[in-house]
Amino acid sequence: MTKTLLSIGHGYSAKALARRLLPHGWRIIGTTRNEEKAVSLRETGIEAVVWPGTALPFGEVTHVLTSVSPGEDGDPVLATHRSAISSTRHLEWLGYLSTTGVYGDHQGGWVDEDTPLAPATERGLARKKAEAEWAELDLPLHIFRLAGIYGPGRGPFAKVRSGSARRIIKDGQVFSRAHVDDIAQVLEASIRHPNAGRAYNVCDDDPAPPQDVIAYAAELLGLPVPEAINFKDAELSPMARSFYAESKRVRNDRIKDELGVTLIYPDYRAGLRALLAGENARV
Repeated sequence: MTKTLLSIGHGYSAKALARRLLPHGWRIIGTTRNEEKAVSLRETGIEAVVWPGTALPFGEVTHVLTSVSPGEDGDPVLATHRSAISSTRHLEWLGYLSTTGVYGDHQGGWVDEDTPLAPATERGLARKKAEAEWAELDLPLHIFRLAGIYGPGRGPFAKVRSGSARRIIKDGQVFSRAHVDDIAQVLEASIRHPNAGRAYNVCDDDPAPPQDVIAYAAELLGLPVPEAINFKDAELSPMARSFYAESKRVRNDRIKDELGVTLIYPDYRAGLRALLAGENARV
């Protein structure tokens, strides 16, 4: 059987994985929400399926990656396809993209995959529940808890250039991050070395305050470092403010020790330099 990946919610991280798998002869079926996006996916070699609205072809695939966020009613993939997924016994690998938000707030302390899940936000609670629901299916599940994702098209440079970037200061606040190319190589490594039931943190080696990232981006661009704003005085949306409700440093030893991953971008400085170099190369 041809190696076939069904990528449910074929978004930013899944596209990066596809770029690694397609040259090796993989067949990739990716779902998207509308026909216009489906056309764009087909131009990259993806067999695009509009979903919701179409039955997902679990019988045709050897691997499944789901990137779909849970909603108020739980995981939408399980809500519509639980029976079909449960009866699929030929899967070699099932990947679920979760978040490090399931660990909750540790006031800047370190967490690893064995840290009890204690989410402090509604999004984190929904992810914890979804992880458990997928685990109930008794399939070769691999959970990937992603830190803050950045990469081409998702960096701080545009905001710094426009003057809209803000350096919001909250004492002790740190975030972990992951470049999308490192996420893709972790997923590929897991596909090649499956270990059903395992969870993996996907992040770089350097948890850092968000204001440091903005400052470094400005320095790379040769622009003034944005003025610091105290968190208490910052005007933030409820969503943005919720990100500051948690502070933790996330360990990534497992992806290195078990999957043999060497990070392409071990810290945000290496990642931002590469992003800027890529921008300049396209000019």
